Amino acid sequence: MVIRVKMKVIETLEKFKIVPVATIDDKKHAIPLANSLIKAGLPILEITFRSSTAADAIMLISKNFPNILIGAGTVLKIEQIKHATASGAQFIVTPGFNPKIVDYCLEKDILIIPGLNTPTMVEWALDRNLELVKFFPADISGGSKMLKTLFGPYPTMKFIPTGGVNNSNILEYLNLKNVLCVGGSWIVRKELISSEKFDDIGKLTREALALVKKSELI
Repeated sequence: MVIRVKMKVIETLEKFKIVPVATIDDKKHAIPLANSLIKAGLPILEITFRSSTAADAIMLISKNFPNILIGAGTVLKIEQIKHATASGAQFIVTPGFNPKIVDYCLEKDILIIPGLNTPTMVEWALDRNLELVKFFPADISGGSKMLKTLFGPYPTMKFIPTGGVNNSNILEYLNLKNVLCVGGSWIVRKELISSEKFDDIGKLTREALALVKKSELI
């Protein structure tokens, strides 16, 4: 059962190709944000634990939008994993590769997508039988060139480049064999959320998804 759930999450990420990464400072913005993404055709959201309202926002969205794929990002502590999963998070994302965090999630059968940006870290992930990781920070860690290089020795590893990803380089990443999808905040920027510009978020989301369709035709 757990394996099927994890596979469904990964299949959804691969299908839509974009993981919006949002920081929500006020939980009243959780519902309209999720609604704007769903209406635009992207039922995925990663909420970062960069604010005290993260768990509440995850819970609100998971209860009101049962069909949305929701994850917790910027997870740095085991306690945050407990809060996130209890609130409805279906996957955990970390900025770096913390063995304690990764091993805890594996022990509890929680889908973990740890961040890394070196061959050594890729081997840490492979040693734990992980097949999907976050490449972060993507832009200043070599970007698509680095990912092309990593494909040589590690052809089975799939990456989610995050950090500096936007409409100008999304195709560059999505056309790589070892990229499952991309992540980023460019369509759910913090200032857009706080100023309640959810129509703008919907517009940016549709524009990004149009590029995804373009990548599938190449």
